[in-house]
Amino acid sequence: MQLHTTALVIFCFFFAAVTLAGFWAAKWRRPKAGMGSLEEWGLAGRSFGTWVTWFLIGGDLYTAYTVIAVPAALYGAGAMGFFAVPYAVIAYPYMMLVLPRLWEVCHRHGYVTFADFVGGRYGNRWLTIAIALTGVLALMPYIALQLVGIRVVIEALGVRGEWPLAVAFVILAAYTYSSGLRAPAVIAIVKDVMLYVMVLAALIYIPYKLGGYARVFELANQALALHTPSATVYLRQGQFLGYSTLAIGSAIALMLYPHTATAVLSAKSANVVRRNAAMLPAYSFLLGLIALLGYVALAAGVVTKNPNEAVPLLFLKMFPEWFAGFCLSAIAIGALVPAAIMSIAASNLFTRNLYGAVVRRKMLPEEESRMAKVVSLVVKFGALLFVLKLPAPYAIEMQLLGGIWMGQLFPSVVVGVFSRWFHPWALLVGWAAGMFSGTAMAVSLGLKSSVYPLHFGGSTYAMYAAVPALILNLLVSVVLTVVFRAVKVGEGSDVTDAAAYVG
Repeated sequence: MQLHTTALVIFCFFFAAVTLAGFWAAKWRRPKAGMGSLEEWGLAGRSFGTWVTWFLIGGDLYTAYTVIAVPAALYGAGAMGFFAVPYAVIAYPYMMLVLPRLWEVCHRHGYVTFADFVGGRYGNRWLTIAIALTGVLALMPYIALQLVGIRVVIEALGVRGEWPLAVAFVILAAYTYSSGLRAPAVIAIVKDVMLYVMVLAALIYIPYKLGGYARVFELANQALALHTPSATVYLRQGQFLGYSTLAIGSAIALMLYPHTATAVLSAKSANVVRRNAAMLPAYSFLLGLIALLGYVALAAGVVTKNPNEAVPLLFLKMFPEWFAGFCLSAIAIGALVPAAIMSIAASNLFTRNLYGAVVRRKMLPEEESRMAKVVSLVVKFGALLFVLKLPAPYAIEMQLLGGIWMGQLFPSVVVGVFSRWFHPWALLVGWAAGMFSGTAMAVSLGLKSSVYPLHFGGSTYAMYAAVPALILNLLVSVVLTVVFRAVKVGEGSDVTDAAAYVG
């Protein structure tokens, strides 16, 4: 593969600049007491205002793999890949309704994770461990996918070997360890500005060169017709249910991911969370533009067996090398922000809700912070090994399971913030039923898809596996709640303040 020297130099310049910004962030808004607690290191002291939170949540949700995988879905499968746009539209009203109330409860009681909230709400250690374990398992392939995104970009530049990815990992690990959540917050601002410049330039300049958007859609449709299986730029009969359940199920899972919790709980007030729910649809607009890059790549004649390479190859083909380098650096930097937040979220869960629940000992703030820093390194190292030792499709396939798993937290977390009607042991059994059934559906498809053909009443309904798994989860939880209450099974105690749920 050709080495794109000019693009590589520009890429390295911007990557080095954000690395320095990541280390500088250790001093940004640093409290006089230092970073000696998990709340300071893992949530930046809950000090972020509206704009910083907006960039942080946006940088958290719109990852490098979003920029690569969403256009790749349209490049390979046509209109079905557009489900990411309506799911983002659904997610923000859901966020407005749920997350400010969760923030109030977590802030009042010093909770760092949603598993902390579940532990306080239901008083059941095993349910807390189940929630935390689900989060950690779902995050590992998600972090690995960010590294996959960086590797795709580096390979497109013509650089071979694993050492560039290892260098990126070391840099990420070092500034996350020293700066905590402040590092991705600073970098998110730079990354988002670069992404907007990249996307707007690509969707104005390239279609203009190709003859306009009517021509882009025409050429994309012709190219998709030649795929195996063939696809189109519009949904076909039989795809509607799969498309809609993918959007709904993904929206439910999105706000339950631990890295979403970490970004939201770093806000300094519930009003900041509400303002962000109102402002974040600007990212939905960006996501729609990003998705169109898949069709633009088809129209531009980009040919690759790996759809994930479509966007990097499009930029290298259609832009001058210096601007292609800028665009590819924006994508790679877009991996650093979510990877850092995800590793912090995983370490928060392990420290507070897995290790803490097992040893049953209240650790000092300094002990929690030290352990979380070390665990964040272990998590990133595990993700790096995942990428280096296993084929990239493994990470992608595992990520399909991640979304299915996270949806199973809905009864405990989302319903729990409005009502404590469910019995905690019923929630635990319901969680297990949802996890098992959702995983079984995905495995039966060879982990190649998450849209499962459900046979019911003599008909077949192709839908996102997370949705029927969640329905089973809720049914089991409802039935067992009635049964356990009837036989007077102990249901723990709610130690959260009722006043936190008002408003």
